[in-house]
Amino acid sequence: MSLLILGEFFMSRRDYLLRKLLLSLLTILVVVVINFVLFRILPGDPVRSVIGRNVKISAEVQQSLREQFGLDKPVFPDQFMATMGQWATGNLGISWSLRKPVAEILMSKLWNTLLLIGLGQVLSIALGVILGLLAGWKRKTSFDVGALTFSLIAWATPTFWLGIILLAAGSTWLGLPTGGIVSPQNVGKPLYTVLPDVARHLVLPTLTLTILYLGEYMLIMRSSILEVLSEDYILTAKAKGMSQWQVLWRHGLKNAMLPIVTMIALNLGFTMSGAIYIETVFSYDGLGKLFQTALVKQDYPLLQGAFLLLAVSVIIANMLADILYTYLDPRVKAN
Repeated sequence: MSLLILGEFFMSRRDYLLRKLLLSLLTILVVVVINFVLFRILPGDPVRSVIGRNVKISAEVQQSLREQFGLDKPVFPDQFMATMGQWATGNLGISWSLRKPVAEILMSKLWNTLLLIGLGQVLSIALGVILGLLAGWKRKTSFDVGALTFSLIAWATPTFWLGIILLAAGSTWLGLPTGGIVSPQNVGKPLYTVLPDVARHLVLPTLTLTILYLGEYMLIMRSSILEVLSEDYILTAKAKGMSQWQVLWRHGLKNAMLPIVTMIALNLGFTMSGAIYIETVFSYDGLGKLFQTALVKQDYPLLQGAFLLLAVSVIIANMLADILYTYLDPRVKAN
């Protein structure tokens, strides 16, 4: 009987994961279509945006560029089928404005953005979980009121405004760099030789990202731990003689982390959108700044490649969160 129950458990979990995988693939297909249509409904002429609005060129040259970019053909089905055929072979095309393969451009900027987002997310998650846990434990104390006030202000603060304030304060009072990844004299040098300079340039943008998401994680963790601490099994643990810390870490934290796992996955996309503002304010050479430049230039291949990378990353992160949920909470399988 026990083997039968165990077999049913693994079968239900396998079916659940298979459904999530198929749903993710279907979502990616929908995103691919939206990705193609979205940027083609933007107002303006992409040829004029790429060459510059104040540059004078003849009608013949403009028509030649349209043919080169494939814009002389109908959007449906010609441009759509040509784009889908490229993507199916893993070719994201050539950037119109930079004249380089889109995949090569994205990869050159991806690691810079991952470094910024990775540091910001790790710090905001760690601090948010710890402070939210303590605020929930010390409910209605001065610590809880202070943490709650700070988290609400941090969550409501506009990204670009906080970035500008920290940029002015950090450069004036602490002498920190105002932009870029490394100083001009260190451009082109091996990374290991300029790590201190890279770290100095990362301080302000990372601090901005950390503060923005710290408040959100703190609020979610505080609310979650308060709900968990009211459960019967917490009272049972206390009745067994466990200390407050043992109850929090052994029984409270794991169950309270479930909403945080979901929030981390959802925040992947929002973090990238926030990174666009941060990278613009701090002139940080990453995907966010590249996306803004491509949008101004109406560089369709580059925009499509960046958007596709963003969307697929969010979908995969959500799928991984669903898989992790089945291990954190055994009740999540067949629903």
